[in-house]
Amino acid sequence: MKVYVDLVMFINFMLDFILLLGVSILLKRNVSIKRVILGSFIGGLSIIILFIPMNSIMLFLFKMLTSIIMVLITFRFISFRYTFINLVYLYILSIFLGGFLYLLNDHFCIKRKGLVFVNNGFGITISFILIISPIVIYLYVKQARSLKNIYNNYMSVSIYCGDKYIDCTGYMDSGNNLSYLSNSVILLDKRKMIFDVSKYLYIPLTTVSGNSIIKAFKPDKVVINNSICKKVLVGIIDSIGMDGVDIILNNNMGGLND
Repeated sequence: MKVYVDLVMFINFMLDFILLLGVSILLKRNVSIKRVILGSFIGGLSIIILFIPMNSIMLFLFKMLTSIIMVLITFRFISFRYTFINLVYLYILSIFLGGFLYLLNDHFCIKRKGLVFVNNGFGITISFILIISPIVIYLYVKQARSLKNIYNNYMSVSIYCGDKYIDCTGYMDSGNNLSYLSNSVILLDKRKMIFDVSKYLYIPLTTVSGNSIIKAFKPDKVVINNSICKKVLVGIIDSIGMDGVDIILNNNMGGLND
């Protein structure tokens, strides 16, 4: 049986793209499609190494290393926990998709030669896999996102100030009701701060750790899940300390939408 390396690489790339995109949607990661493509390209390119003879332990370690590199390229490194969760969900989706394809193979008599499913020709099987895989992942992600969990409070946030803006991931915290001069205050991790602000406001902040004063500024606008908010101040804090979160949103943000 002939095996075309470029075709195998393309299949691997497409499956990795579907899986990484599924992880991004499921965990509401704020990543660009370019990073997903780049991570998938690394996964597709790594298939070449699998043609080099190696024992099962070396093969396992290589696959693990490839998965970690894919996750780091696609989602960046924010913390070990953040990266670990991304990696776990990548494997969960991979196992789910692989198990589903195996089930189809077992029930509908799709013949298998090595790692390749065949049914009346190699091309037909490729078309089938590329069509069914995104559907399966879509259904899994849709079902998973319907469950009540903490990620329901994760939101996409864009902050605009002057000619600059940042995209980040926000968390709607029911405990954050901080306001100042009729403006709700959201709390931004200082590592995401890129704006040159000439004038700051100083706002008292009470937390479980005690009282403190934080610097805050007035942005031109804040966009939360495509809703524009203007009556808002952005406070700068040292660290958020939450999984993949760049900014703590205010519990009263619903009253800010124009």
